Amino acid sequence: MTESATVYYCAPGARSHDNTRLAKVARLCDALNLKKIIKKGELTAIKLHFGEDGNDSHLRPSWVRVVVEKILAAGGKPFLTDTATLYSGSRQNAYDHMQTAYRHGFVPSVVHAPVILADGLYGENDVPVAIRGRHFREAHIATEIKRAPAMVVLSHFKGHEMAGFGGAIKNLAMGGASARGKREQHDTHVQIDHDICIGCGSCVKVCPQKALSLQEKKSCVDKSRCIGCFECITVCPPKAIDIDWNAEIVPFTERLTEYAWAVVKSHPKRICFINFLMNITPDCDCAGWSDLPMVPDLGILASTDPVALDQACLDLVNQAPWINDAEKGRHVDLSKQDKFTVRWPHTRGEVQLVHGEALGMGTRTYELKRI
Repeated sequence: MTESATVYYCAPGARSHDNTRLAKVARLCDALNLKKIIKKGELTAIKLHFGEDGNDSHLRPSWVRVVVEKILAAGGKPFLTDTATLYSGSRQNAYDHMQTAYRHGFVPSVVHAPVILADGLYGENDVPVAIRGRHFREAHIATEIKRAPAMVVLSHFKGHEMAGFGGAIKNLAMGGASARGKREQHDTHVQIDHDICIGCGSCVKVCPQKALSLQEKKSCVDKSRCIGCFECITVCPPKAIDIDWNAEIVPFTERLTEYAWAVVKSHPKRICFINFLMNITPDCDCAGWSDLPMVPDLGILASTDPVALDQACLDLVNQAPWINDAEKGRHVDLSKQDKFTVRWPHTRGEVQLVHGEALGMGTRTYELKRI
């Protein structure tokens, strides 16, 4: 019989000062017993996503501050961290990334901790971590994430156009990897339908590797330069750029999961996770916008098991009612059990959970404990 993991749960509503979301984050930290994870005087990484410029559904600095204060009370020395993106945007290098974090309110005067990015100026600083996965024997993890003795992972649970959904596993996988590690996870190339391409050049402008060019008024890809960041897919107006989803999506999701496992494996019994089911948008916080939420706010959950935590979050989302009328306008089957596959039909988000459990990163069997 599979042993279940405990997932702590706080509902979203409040009718008193001692039941605010800030108070709930504090209760979840107490339930996780941070003193067992953090030793006195230790540098403690708080892994989070600061949000792309223009995105306003990312985690709130006030929530993060509560975690900082709890780590300080446990004797740790907390710092906020993330890694550079592959695609062009406001977080592609350390300078721009930190400026974005500051604009979004993640400054020491608000959160009571510094921002220290984990992978250097350009995302090149990493440490190899040995794993035994289906796709990798070694993962390239951002240096300061690997070196941090303890870690608290804060994740905004929402949709993702490639992974299906993004929670603790996705946060660790892409967010914990160096640029080299991100390229290894993507490791696939786009294809362009010239019958659909309108030659607008939108894809050429956003490609960080100059892998795309216009030839005879049609977009063309140099596969030797393509890093699989898929920024071009996002911006293409007629949707002429794509990948072979049937062949690529499961291996991609498995590779992503193995990278998350490498981070967890690097911090045995020294890592815990808090997922925020607030502003559950269809897109990742990497998008430079925030769409309407798919479902109502569902609460905040925490665990020492990332697989159980993400499974519990997915279950809550799938049990919740739709509130985004935009989905109804897309003429899709809203009765499907997995809401994220309604929004992103090509994705297989559950692979994160299935493969994560198979790797030994955690269990999909959980007990939801309301606190």
